[in-house]
Amino acid sequence: MHKRGILIAGMVTFSMILTGCFQGEQSLEEEMDPPQNAKPVDKLDESKNDKKQGEEGKKTASETVARELYLLDANGMVASQTLELPTPDSYTVASQVLQYLVKDGPVSQLLPNGFQAVLPAGTEILGVDLQEDGTIVVDLSKEFANYEAEDEKKILEAITYSLTQFENVKSVQLQMQGKALKEMPVDGTPIGKGYSRANGINVSDEGVTNLIESQTVTMFYPAEHNENRYYVPVTQYVEQKEDIDELRAVVEKLIEGPGLEKNVTQVFDPKTTLTNKPSLKDGILHLEFNDEILMDGKKSVISDEVMETIVRTMTEINGVDAVQVGVENVEKLVNENGEAYTKPVTKEQFTPTEKL
Repeated sequence: MHKRGILIAGMVTFSMILTGCFQGEQSLEEEMDPPQNAKPVDKLDESKNDKKQGEEGKKTASETVARELYLLDANGMVASQTLELPTPDSYTVASQVLQYLVKDGPVSQLLPNGFQAVLPAGTEILGVDLQEDGTIVVDLSKEFANYEAEDEKKILEAITYSLTQFENVKSVQLQMQGKALKEMPVDGTPIGKGYSRANGINVSDEGVTNLIESQTVTMFYPAEHNENRYYVPVTQYVEQKEDIDELRAVVEKLIEGPGLEKNVTQVFDPKTTLTNKPSLKDGILHLEFNDEILMDGKKSVISDEVMETIVRTMTEINGVDAVQVGVENVEKLVNENGEAYTKPVTKEQFTPTEKL
């Protein structure tokens, strides 16, 4: 009897241990979230999955990413503003950028003073497709056609420049309600097989006598509205002359300034000149100026706006990835904070760039 009692007690104890193990395992399974890289399963507990997605959504919503949006400034010029937008999923990046170009849309609370969105109110982004050749196809709703003819090129330029901030986007094709647009819907501006930065922005032909023998270059000039400082891109014609190198002609045109365009700032001293022929090697453009380019000759300080104007402009030229600026008889060039320029300067130091 004594042994039988011990046996029964042992069986009961073993049963309780097993029961506890199974209950513990079940509890563990209920408390654990699936791995982040796990694929969805048909019988996954929806309530727990929804809770996890909600937590991830809150985390994402609290994060932002810098984007360049091309908008209209107070003078009606298309210019970029770098704004902090909510971090989207990778496949919605392009759509988000376009949504923030719509009037009365989500950009309304972020617009700097004097700026306005460019796409007509109510415009919906129906689809975005990035093709292998770098062309991005954008499908817009019928509300897209609700704009004035005088704004047509500005709208097309703003869309193009906003999307081509991503290095793998080369050109833009537009659709409306799924139908390809070969030209803009109001004033008939040709789009053809795609619109790119090569078509220019805020195009100015002032002071040019021979357009056929000229090349177009987009130059960046600082502008100001109240306390907001920003850069306006102006595509200008640079006349080609037999005795002047192409790169030198662009630099000299940049120093000359925007001509009759009074809405931007001239940052160069008119006595500024190149002291040597520009040289381009391995994507780095070397430029040497006289000391008239300096903001402070004694301390070898070059204005931040002068440097940014040069770099933004010259890196728009094919083959130029960075600019090394030098000054005759100056060993070390520094910025306004006294920091030395020891490496070539890239446009990424001024504008965010990435891939879609």
